[in-house]
Amino acid sequence: MTSEARRNKIKNVIRVASGNFLEMYDFMVFGYYAAAIGRTFFPKGSEFASLMLALMTFGAGFLMRPLGALILGAYIDKRGRRAGLILTLGLMSIGTISIACVPGYAAIGIAAPVLVLAGRLVQGFSAGVELGGVSVYLSEIATPGHKGFYVAWQSASQQLAVVFAALLGVLLNSQLNKGQMDDFGWRIPLLVGCLIIPFLFLIRRSLAETDEFQSRKRHPGTSEIFRSVAANWRLVLMGTMLVTMTTVSFYFITAYTPTFGKTALHLADKDNLIVTLCVGISNFIWLPLMGALSDKVGRRPLLIAFTVLALLTAYPALLWLVASASFSRLLMVELWLSFIYGSYNGAMVVYLTEIMPPDVRASGFSLAYSLATALFGGFTPAIATYLIEATHNKAMPGVWLSCAAAVGLIATLWSSNGSSREAAPSAVAEPA
Repeated sequence: MTSEARRNKIKNVIRVASGNFLEMYDFMVFGYYAAAIGRTFFPKGSEFASLMLALMTFGAGFLMRPLGALILGAYIDKRGRRAGLILTLGLMSIGTISIACVPGYAAIGIAAPVLVLAGRLVQGFSAGVELGGVSVYLSEIATPGHKGFYVAWQSASQQLAVVFAALLGVLLNSQLNKGQMDDFGWRIPLLVGCLIIPFLFLIRRSLAETDEFQSRKRHPGTSEIFRSVAANWRLVLMGTMLVTMTTVSFYFITAYTPTFGKTALHLADKDNLIVTLCVGISNFIWLPLMGALSDKVGRRPLLIAFTVLALLTAYPALLWLVASASFSRLLMVELWLSFIYGSYNGAMVVYLTEIMPPDVRASGFSLAYSLATALFGGFTPAIATYLIEATHNKAMPGVWLSCAAAVGLIATLWSSNGSSREAAPSAVAEPA
């Protein structure tokens, strides 16, 4: 590959991943400041009730993802990767602006939580296909033998949002007191997200369509795409199970960490955000490294190894953490879970693009990912909070992580038994 061609590839990766940044940034900010958002929009008699309502609203956005995956995924498979990714960025922008600017419950009453929920649902609808569209685009522009490395940048770009949101949180907590953060400080990161929207539109509008999509002689209609997705329901189910491990672990170690550290471990907000910042950096390092490794050794060996590792260590690690909670212990446990997540996801995302038929690659991938996120991952903060409250065991989220790992392991073994086929590491995979 010439140096000019390499530069063009890098530019395309940056362009396509830009919207991913906004999606994950908004989700992270909502998760980081769930307690303050709960007090602003869902005032109740107890802190737990307000927090749970905020976390359930966070999870509700994920319920729209399967619908967005089907409708917007079909649009991308029919109209093209570029057109679909510009549309999803526009929808995400609407959701971001609505949440950032809605007055609190004290000002407009019940309209406040209703508008926040509506904003989350719009975000969830657009996010339903954003990740799938980006992953498919990267898999189709990847050079031979490097699909794992290319596709890993979809998830890696999200980690930049984790790092940026956490860093901004650290700065705000250094300058504002708790009352100011609860009053208006949590809105500042959302308003920052609004300010970068025009810049992201400018980047993504210059995105070129993939050669693989343009080379197809015909593109299926929406009804054909829906029928094909239904006919491949076993692959979608398998994909949903594969993603469960990723989405549960990701939202635990990122969006839920500030809340877990504050409400369960009683650590300082600033320390919790510093840990989350380190997790984002760790994820960013491991994802492309393990994506590249999967190009060399194959996807399944990594999937099996790290689901087993998560299954065996998640709960013991959290038991060790809660036995004597501290900043250093939280950092060590979160970095360990980050290593497991990054290693698994680096192989899993590209594997999911490989097992989906080309004509429904965006919609099939997005539906599988969205179902896992809607059913399990998006509600991980709420589920973890409930498990701690119900059992009075602060390590119980480790059981939830282990269950997700077991589901991922079952799906990997299922695919190994002939339900799907894995491409050779150096080839572009197409299902038989």
